[in-house]
Amino acid sequence: MKKTQEQQVIEIIEKNNGYATLGLLNKEVDVSDWKTKTPYATIRRIVQKEELFFKIKPGLWALNSYKNKLPEDIKKLTSSSKNKEETERYSHSYYQGLLLEIGNWKNHQTFVPNQDKNNKYLDKKLSDLRTLDKIHEFSYSNFLREAKTIDVSWFNNRNMPHAFFEIEHSTPMDRSLIKFRELMDFNCYFFIVAPSVRKKEYDVKIKKDTFRKIRNRTKFYDYESLSEWHSASSKVFYTSPFN
Repeated sequence: MKKTQEQQVIEIIEKNNGYATLGLLNKEVDVSDWKTKTPYATIRRIVQKEELFFKIKPGLWALNSYKNKLPEDIKKLTSSSKNKEETERYSHSYYQGLLLEIGNWKNHQTFVPNQDKNNKYLDKKLSDLRTLDKIHEFSYSNFLREAKTIDVSWFNNRNMPHAFFEIEHSTPMDRSLIKFRELMDFNCYFFIVAPSVRKKEYDVKIKKDTFRKIRNRTKFYDYESLSEWHSASSKVFYTSPFN
């Protein structure tokens, strides 16, 4: 008997220990015979069925039937985790992992700081995802010192920076924006990734005169927007936030 669309999605999630990103589902679910012009929107609708699935993080879903048997590293991302500091650390590396995967799919060279390389993104270490073991020496040491500490960096095929990302869950944004300002002479983009409730704070900070020269090259992405970018980038086509 032919499997339903829902059964196909469930099967992929079960093969992945009961959880999956939308990006993974878009890649792994065979939608070739789905009689719809929007199969990826259908996948998104399927995982929102509360009787079958629950949301762990933006872009990350799990089967209700696996709620009590998810891998320990995944449980640490859930709202039921009692260690707030640990959950925040795992969440930070989750968003770093999404950015690394997007960069890799777009054929950029990707880097995370060495102090983060052993942190986990789902079932992998970040070092398993980044394509660079050390940052390219694209300029003088004072610029490299700043760049090495940025949460995620993408480089183009000329080994020059393409985009820098800082994930700011609760810490002040000024330090990240100051890092970006130090790198303003390079032809690249800057991103602050943070909860949506911090957008107003970002809007106030980026309007300061000290950040005037990077204002038009800096974007704010909330976690939901990042997860949507990750999901879209896993397809053959996607919308670039650089447009």
